[in-house]
Amino acid sequence: DAGSSVEEMEFNWDEYLEDTGATAAPHGSFKHVDTSLQNGFAPGMKLEVAVKSDQNTYWVATIITTCGQLLLLRYDGYGEDRKADFWCDILTADLHPIGWCEQNKKILKVPEGIKDKIPDQEEFLQRVLKGACSAPANLLEGLHRGKNPLDLIAPGSRLELQNIRDSLEAWIVNVVENVGGRLKLRYEGLEDLDKFDQWLFYLDPFLHQVGWAAQHGYSLQPPLAIRSLRNEADWQEILKKVEEEEEESSVPTDLFKDKPVIGVHSFSEGMKLEAVDPMAPFVISPATVLKVYNDKYFLIEMDDLRPECGTSQRYVCHFNSAGIFPVQWSLKNGLHLSPPPGYPGQDFDWADYLKQCGAEAAPQSCFPLLTSDHGFKENMKLEAVNPVDPEEVCIATVTKLKDSYLWLQLEGSKKPVPECIVSVESMNIFPVGWCETNGYQLRPPRKAIVNKQKKIAVVQPEKQILSSRTVHDGLKNQELNSSDSVVINGKYCCPKIYFNHRCFSGPYLNKGRIAELPQSVGPGNCVLVLKEVLTLLINAAYKPSRVLRELQLDEEAAWHGHGETLKAKYKGKSYRATVEVVRTADRVADFCRKTCIKLECCPNLFGPQMVLDKCSENCSVLTKTKYTHYYGKRKNKRIGRPPGGHSNMEVAMKKPNKRRKRRKHFFVHKKKRSSTSVDNTPAGSPQGSGAEEEDDQDESELSHSLAQDRDKRKRKLRTFSFSDDENKPPSPKDIKMEVAEKLQLDSNPLEWSVADVVRFLKSTDCAPLARIFLDQEIDGQALLLLTLPTVQECMDLKLGPAIKLCHHIERVKLAFYQQFAN
Repeated sequence: DAGSSVEEMEFNWDEYLEDTGATAAPHGSFKHVDTSLQNGFAPGMKLEVAVKSDQNTYWVATIITTCGQLLLLRYDGYGEDRKADFWCDILTADLHPIGWCEQNKKILKVPEGIKDKIPDQEEFLQRVLKGACSAPANLLEGLHRGKNPLDLIAPGSRLELQNIRDSLEAWIVNVVENVGGRLKLRYEGLEDLDKFDQWLFYLDPFLHQVGWAAQHGYSLQPPLAIRSLRNEADWQEILKKVEEEEEESSVPTDLFKDKPVIGVHSFSEGMKLEAVDPMAPFVISPATVLKVYNDKYFLIEMDDLRPECGTSQRYVCHFNSAGIFPVQWSLKNGLHLSPPPGYPGQDFDWADYLKQCGAEAAPQSCFPLLTSDHGFKENMKLEAVNPVDPEEVCIATVTKLKDSYLWLQLEGSKKPVPECIVSVESMNIFPVGWCETNGYQLRPPRKAIVNKQKKIAVVQPEKQILSSRTVHDGLKNQELNSSDSVVINGKYCCPKIYFNHRCFSGPYLNKGRIAELPQSVGPGNCVLVLKEVLTLLINAAYKPSRVLRELQLDEEAAWHGHGETLKAKYKGKSYRATVEVVRTADRVADFCRKTCIKLECCPNLFGPQMVLDKCSENCSVLTKTKYTHYYGKRKNKRIGRPPGGHSNMEVAMKKPNKRRKRRKHFFVHKKKRSSTSVDNTPAGSPQGSGAEEEDDQDESELSHSLAQDRDKRKRKLRTFSFSDDENKPPSPKDIKMEVAEKLQLDSNPLEWSVADVVRFLKSTDCAPLARIFLDQEIDGQALLLLTLPTVQECMDLKLGPAIKLCHHIERVKLAFYQQFAN
């Protein structure tokens, strides 16, 4: 943005991961990077190696493992005996492919150590070499010796690139730069004109060795975008020049042996589907199969209903192309489907749309099966290409996962971009440290962005957020980095958050320290304001580590906001945990109220409303016992948390001191982590050894009553009815405890049809909602994917009916897991 500047700093991934409390995505999840690191040699390959005791003789050896240009070898005949294994350097050792000795009149002779095991050398060699794979000759001899195959794609090398926008034409491209297999390519004939340069990983299915187009019957001509830059005679001259220089600029064909194999598709022209535009992968929209070229390739066009739009975005796809989905995929996964431009209204309905277009939906069989077995998890960090500016590789955070797809929030890009939708097999994502390893600039996160035209003064004790910047109209609906404070139409994203000192502070927060807090924090960016508020609350606690534990994000819970790392210090120990905060102003009030209930204090203790005289919750007259009755049980024991340990902070459990007087407790605390819980302590967090001894003794004193509560909870499912009147504390009858009748299913809900789902709903007290399920064609698979947020958004239900409906859905899920899931 004009007038703003980014403060560059030396970036360190280890420090960043520690500060954010995040983890790096596992290296094994990036298969294309693993492939690029292979040196062309593989375990099991055989070669002929000079015998150390007699350099004039050779013997067959098998590769055990590889490490860069080093090979671990074992002479054939030693079997499983590893004692004679030896390392050798490809560049210096006397290594040759199988058959070299025979061609060069060299002697193959059994080494002394295994001579007695091989009485017949000829018979032994025939047996072990039958069907054996020889190490590649080009990697053992000549200019390519000892080089990583990837290094053979040097600047000046030529390849052929299919045109992915218009048709199945191809044209020659020159390698301008090779960054760890990620190639900067320039069309042949453009010389120093970099306007049309592209970045592609060398394993991209549309990239081939020179000669591919001729072999497969595709025309070799420049794309339309550059064709007018030269006349036909010039292009023919360029082709002739390429043919003459083919040998010196060619790339070994076996370099592409690990490319993904393109399967046969079954799409037909006119079929409708859902797709992500690869040029702007931020939304899922309706699309059409515009043309089928052959059994391998077809053309997709993003739907655009505007009359003034001549042609919309189109691109060539194949069976394994990422970003194409069957109709209703978004709905079944609780995702928003963006209507095509020009569509009347925002409520898109596939059934009506197909009827209007006179088209059919592409059947499920046209699409590859999606998998969730990939190793990625929410909040993991990685490095990713900015789709708007492919020159940039940015820090990325996984914000959401659906099957084989990730939603990534990019940090540090020159211009803010929305969350990107990428496949887990995308070749535009890389593991942490990839840029540093390959000497490429990784865009660091913004440290500070200041608008020179407008600044907001810092006034104590208000503790207002430091700075802000004006957002252009086109960015109003985008989520920016958490380090940006944003002003829209002169208003802040987040209102002031008031600390209402007169309200009941609960068992965790120190009343005296609460009174010392500033009157308010903000206004400013939601994430920053709420992080400041929570930090102040943690520091105002009797035991900051306990409050941090209460606030921390459930590892298994669904994210609806933004994860921020908060810290606490207690008795000389430092604690760290990830806490979820909301990003938008419309959710701030609800967030503050729910956080107050978590901390068992008055729901008005802090929030966007200032309490002037008397609190609407009448909290001043509540005793601790009454408070627990009204609010303590509304904590819901953290719905969705699995039984057992829940904290990512280490807590040491101690035996209760027998001589210590047993303290009377007025509060019913939630189930605490036991010493046998799984340790999820992040790197850098202390291994708590006595830092919370008082906490542990408190917990030990509660163990008996908690055990009883736990047994009851195993037999009961809770449903909660929340009061809509925020000015009145809920009465005991609003907090319901029901014994759910165990559901016994006659058939697997995964196989239910829409009619089966409707039949089930009509047997419950949610029968009036069955019509919605029928209209939206929700079958058993879709039913099992429904969650409370999805039900509210897609079915436009109020909270009460949505909770009631989800209660029955959860009963089906539970029965499914108990009866049918292995």
